[in-house]
Amino acid sequence: MNDIVLAFSLTLLAGLATGLGALIAFFTERTNKKFLSAALGFSAGVMIYVSLIEIFFKAKDALTLALGDTKGYWMTVIGFFGGMLFIALIDNFIPNKTNPHEVKTVEDVQQAERTHKEIENVKLMKVGVFTALAIGIHNFPEGIATFMSAMHDPSVGIAIAIAIAIHNIPEGIAVAIPIFYATGQRMKAFKLSFLSGLAEPIGALVAFLILMPFLNDVMFGIIFAAVAGIMVFISLDELLPAAKKYDETHSSIYGLVIGMAVMAVSLILLS
Repeated sequence: MNDIVLAFSLTLLAGLATGLGALIAFFTERTNKKFLSAALGFSAGVMIYVSLIEIFFKAKDALTLALGDTKGYWMTVIGFFGGMLFIALIDNFIPNKTNPHEVKTVEDVQQAERTHKEIENVKLMKVGVFTALAIGIHNFPEGIATFMSAMHDPSVGIAIAIAIAIHNIPEGIAVAIPIFYATGQRMKAFKLSFLSGLAEPIGALVAFLILMPFLNDVMFGIIFAAVAGIMVFISLDELLPAAKKYDETHSSIYGLVIGMAVMAVSLILLS
């Protein structure tokens, strides 16, 4: 029971980081790009290391135990790339203008709105709402990944939750600013940003109600392999490009290495 509460709590906290992004957007005129670059790099380092060193091999161990060495290894690889394909398809169905994989700073969004003053407020509101929906769709599989990881290994779940929370902050900015410019209401913008993050605990609830009753070694191995694929895809497609975009002094690579090192040490200490 305690493991379930912890898994849900971690997923909820990760999702609600979008609300923190909204608050930053309202009360910050400038983004510390060096810190943003290092933070995104750190998040990518955590995700890549834990996915390739820990999650993938736990999936492989479960599947080879259940299916044998050769078939189990093949199923692990299929699950891994299946997870990548799943998150890639989600991205493919989200319009580019609202795709949450385009990380935005406070200045990016504010400048875009100043540049498009001729756009009617209704259209601007629509941009914010569609962005919130896009982020909600994108966060859903992240919620499943965080919940399943935390259920199996709380230390891994905590690491993934922190990494996802970091990259959810710019997503909250992308939702809140257009809605605020359209309505002038900070609370309304905050609520929609906050709600978009709730897709993660909803993903956790789906994992608990639908996946958990059927969980055996084979199901667990496939899901865990897919989680590893999802995490690696997000890191390579979103976090590292965004970290490099705002990089000024190699902050992104330092953050990446530190994230990997922190994850490595924590896994050793908690093993």
